[in-house]
Amino acid sequence: MSRKCQVTGKKVMFGNNVSHAQNKTRRTFNPNVQDTSLFSEALGTLVRMRVTAAGLRTIDKKGGLDKFLLETPKSKLDPDLHDVKARVEKVVAAQA
Repeated sequence: MSRKCQVTGKKVMFGNNVSHAQNKTRRTFNPNVQDTSLFSEALGTLVRMRVTAAGLRTIDKKGGLDKFLLETPKSKLDPDLHDVKARVEKVVAAQA
């Protein structure tokens, strides 16, 4: 599995370790990706996602998984979340 956040898009970055003698060696900066299940109130089920800590804070700030998915344009979402967004939209439309 890739080390990429499905919410923020953060992924592995590369840089250098620089010693006091200015020797440079390549290193990687890994994002804090967590495998987690988030509850969708509209669907009534858990949705499994790979999200960074920053992504979880973003979802919290938006007001939950459903509101995040409804407010975010499809073009900015991870392809794995497109079908979840469609299902949430369908359920919300049926309730209205």
